[in-house]
Amino acid sequence: HMTMFIAGMVVFFGTHLLRVIAPEVRASMVSRLGPLGWKGVYSLVSLAGFVMLVAGYASIRWTSPLLWGPPLGWMRMVVALVMIPALVVFIAAYLPGKIRATLRHPMMIATSVWAALHLLVNGRLADLLLFGGFLAWALIVTVASFRRPWRPPARAPSLLWDGVAVVAGLGAWWWLAFGGGHVLLFRVPVM
Repeated sequence: HMTMFIAGMVVFFGTHLLRVIAPEVRASMVSRLGPLGWKGVYSLVSLAGFVMLVAGYASIRWTSPLLWGPPLGWMRMVVALVMIPALVVFIAAYLPGKIRATLRHPMMIATSVWAALHLLVNGRLADLLLFGGFLAWALIVTVASFRRPWRPPARAPSLLWDGVAVVAGLGAWWWLAFGGGHVLLFRVPVM
């Protein structure tokens, strides 16, 4: 199961880092397969990696060695509360608002925060590999995005979309924390 987990991480993060680490390979594949062909292959390989990652993690999570003890009660609450802006920023990454226009890569910033917070409250080896892998990937992509020239949005960002991101982020947080969403998805209560 650990082998499937590690293989899933290599496939998932490898495909997602291709643009950053080996842009010439990506460009070559696009020229060979065409943009839609490349997107299809990329999506299938990424999805396969993600499925292996999730299935492998689920199978080893509770049996992997404990590296650090459970967090203090107040730390769980702080982590839960800091997840609110992380969810808002994550959702804002897909909406044409000022949050998205201001932050270079809001999805990666939100992913970094999510991963770092989850590392604080999950101390097993599987957790370190999973959340540490997501944190490293998100930081690499974020740093790489600051090396590329910044392009302002094509149209003026709207505060209305930021409001949608805030409401949707709060709704997602409430569902995960109190609506049973985290238990349903991950079998672990937030609070």
